[in-house]
Amino acid sequence: MSIRPKLGADTPPSSSGASGETAPARLRRLLPAGEPTVVEHLVEELDLAGRAAEGPGTRPYVLLNMISTADGRATLGGRSGAIGGAADRELFHGLRTVVDAVMVGGGTIRAERYRKLVRDERAVEARRRRGLAEQPLACIVSGRLALDSEIPLLADPGARVAILTSSRASLPHECRAEIDYVRATRDGLFDLPRALGELRKRLAVGTLLCEGGPHLNSQLLADGLVDELFLSLSPKLAGGDGTGEALRILSGPELDPPTTLELVGALEHDSHLFLRYRVGGS
Repeated sequence: MSIRPKLGADTPPSSSGASGETAPARLRRLLPAGEPTVVEHLVEELDLAGRAAEGPGTRPYVLLNMISTADGRATLGGRSGAIGGAADRELFHGLRTVVDAVMVGGGTIRAERYRKLVRDERAVEARRRRGLAEQPLACIVSGRLALDSEIPLLADPGARVAILTSSRASLPHECRAEIDYVRATRDGLFDLPRALGELRKRLAVGTLLCEGGPHLNSQLLADGLVDELFLSLSPKLAGGDGTGEALRILSGPELDPPTTLELVGALEHDSHLFLRYRVGGS
């Protein structure tokens, strides 16, 4: 799960029920043991609303969603699409149906050309049933506002977007999305903890899913702002030296001390592992 949005952002999840449609992937439960499940049921079991109510209170409950090859590569050719599979794509979209907001860095949204976050009508209906807005709030972290107004998400008049930035500038008027600015600085630099606090206080974001990229992932972890990590481990070896396009899921200064993780769930599908961790010290 992601630097994303891999082949996921513009590809709707698989579904079942009508002739010709692909049945949802069945995930084998490894930890805790149990009957196989599908993503629709799995995300319901997360009870994120309850976790947010019991969580930090001053900021959203934050989930970090990443994908990696077995040797640690998070991208192939600069993108994560070639790493994942059908089940990973379903989980990527499924997590979007149970959160208030989805956050992504400016570099990733430019590279992946993000569109409306939930486009499948059944997924929209699932959000309605859960008492959520039809679309999660799209949160873009961009210190310099280097965002092209032609990015599909920003050009969509039905999109709800919050831009987290240290800049006092605004995007061009050509952007058709509904845009709110969360400006947060400390000593002249972008203040991510304060920005997340504003999301909770001003925009009522209780649950926040981060989809990368690696610099934003590292900043969140360094600031102790992550509550859970979802890591999709792909059965592939890619090589590379971790520089250029051979990115890892984290990029930036070494975490000191390293962030500790507690494994609380593991599933398998077609040799892909789906690991859920509780993040220590968050």
